[in-house]
Amino acid sequence: MALVKKRSRLINVDGTAYRWRLRGRPTYDQGLVRSPLTYAVEHAGASGTTLVVTTNQPHLSNWFGTQGSPILPGQVADSIRTALTDGWSPENPGSPFHLDQSAGFVSSHCPTHTQGLTGPAIGESFCIPLPTFPSWFTP
Repeated sequence: MALVKKRSRLINVDGTAYRWRLRGRPTYDQGLVRSPLTYAVEHAGASGTTLVVTTNQPHLSNWFGTQGSPILPGQVADSIRTALTDGWSPENPGSPFHLDQSAGFVSSHCPTHTQGLTGPAIGESFCIPLPTFPSWFTP
């Protein structure tokens, strides 16, 4: 599967050109800070296996304003080198190669007073946001 060239960036890693792209809008789970930011990388000259990198950062456009750091070209280059060492072959066709670098990601979408509540299914967790009222109103 080829990356869309619009909004993608070229990067040269050890003499090989690659194209990488971040998703502009977060997925639903990324918007809720339930899952971390991901980006895709492919070989710029050949159509082959796409590298999908899962970071330990929230998407910068999440809906809760959770702070994250932008993905820098140096981080992308390091991820490409790691994936190549782990067996990614960008010029050969195949299913996407997933590189999980999400260690340390904290899903922070639930306020502390709602964590640990269970939903209708056994063990399913969810958030119940408490209503907010104007300061002059006392329920």
